[in-house]
Amino acid sequence: MIKSRTWAALLMSRSSAAGGFCPGAGVRGVKAPPSFPDAADPLLDSRGSEQPSGSKGILLLADGTRFEGQLFGAEEIAEGELVFTTGMCGYQESLTDPSFAGQVLTFTYPLLGNYGIIPGISESSSVHPRGVVCKQHMAFPDHRHSVGSIHDLLVAHNIPGIEGIDTRALTRRVREHGTLLCVFGPLERLEEMKVILSELTPPDREDLVAEVTCESPVLLNRGAKDEKGAPLPRLAAIDCGIKHNILRELCSRFEVVWCPATMPMEEITRDWSPDAIFASNGPGDPAHSGAATDARKTLASAVRLGMPVMGICLGHQLMGLAAGLRTYKLRYGHRGSNQPVMDLETGRVHITSQNHGFAVEDPVKGMLAPHPSGTCSEESENVLGADFKVRHVNSNDGTVEGLDLLDKPAFTIQFHPEACPGPHDASPLFDRFQDIVDQYLSSSKAEIATRGDS
Repeated sequence: MIKSRTWAALLMSRSSAAGGFCPGAGVRGVKAPPSFPDAADPLLDSRGSEQPSGSKGILLLADGTRFEGQLFGAEEIAEGELVFTTGMCGYQESLTDPSFAGQVLTFTYPLLGNYGIIPGISESSSVHPRGVVCKQHMAFPDHRHSVGSIHDLLVAHNIPGIEGIDTRALTRRVREHGTLLCVFGPLERLEEMKVILSELTPPDREDLVAEVTCESPVLLNRGAKDEKGAPLPRLAAIDCGIKHNILRELCSRFEVVWCPATMPMEEITRDWSPDAIFASNGPGDPAHSGAATDARKTLASAVRLGMPVMGICLGHQLMGLAAGLRTYKLRYGHRGSNQPVMDLETGRVHITSQNHGFAVEDPVKGMLAPHPSGTCSEESENVLGADFKVRHVNSNDGTVEGLDLLDKPAFTIQFHPEACPGPHDASPLFDRFQDIVDQYLSSSKAEIATRGDS
């Protein structure tokens, strides 16, 4: 349920013939909200690129396995960590999800791009995987709102693709042996690709959060009001690679300041005076010493101050690290829109959308389904000033999917409750956070009033 926004207003903010991304559009009380680029925008004024040449390509894995196929998109060399996603739809959202930065993305569903590219539904302004692997891409999509094909989108963002790959065999290899480094490109550049692969290092070692976070803070929906005309609470959204649809959900419930991951808590409170803090999804190793660590420090400061805090995906992992738990790389990660998650408090299982390659260790069972590399963070102490409990677990492998802090207005989840295009089982968690913030502000006002009476 969306409390402070009508469905008509939500649809107005999501898609238009003009393209772009404007999360404050349609929010009560907001005038002239800022807009931002959408990854599909380059296709709006384009007549479409030429069809793929059908050139032969080759995909090389670090374990020596090779697959032959045909190239589409930008006919260049792609390199990165090979991962797969199991969604049957939502490919545009996956391609534009910043959490895929540094990776080569395999789609397990055999047909890719059958409804084309739709204006205004991307999750960012760019295509983030370094390469795309599929069984068959649809050169001529069929949808009344489509402005181009997958090939057109990849060409516009200079991202290589390869099709004709046995994605069933490829996915089974990743499931059995863990995610692998890979490279693919034109067959005639095979020797060059062998050299690249021999020198390739895991993208987790890069400061990927710094690559995808926003450059400076911006207020997305100034003057936002609820249905009664009262100002909405102000929320600072820490951008570790945030998805557009998360910002839309937040703007329907809060006055949102979109903040860089590297912005310290002191600056956020001094310049914007937020009532609550949110930490987003994002790519890479949560224990990286760069922008991810900056965001972790901001989260920990907010919790110690007693502010309401919610973390999603990478934000969940950062909170786990701050709570003294280790994070570790999963064998092949959770990527797709069909991940079952159990709420241990209610016993209910939610089908969720997920995209992550790292997890928070279980405080009792330790690291479950770890990657063969053994990549994990060092042991650390709890710096939150609060204890915690595990609230959600993955029903497939038992990994930790959510934490509740005890005696603090804060919780985290590993999955994506905004879930565009779906499923929507977990969307009420935004409402849960909204209720937590409302209760926090009500108790703060009552405490001030009590002090005034005394």
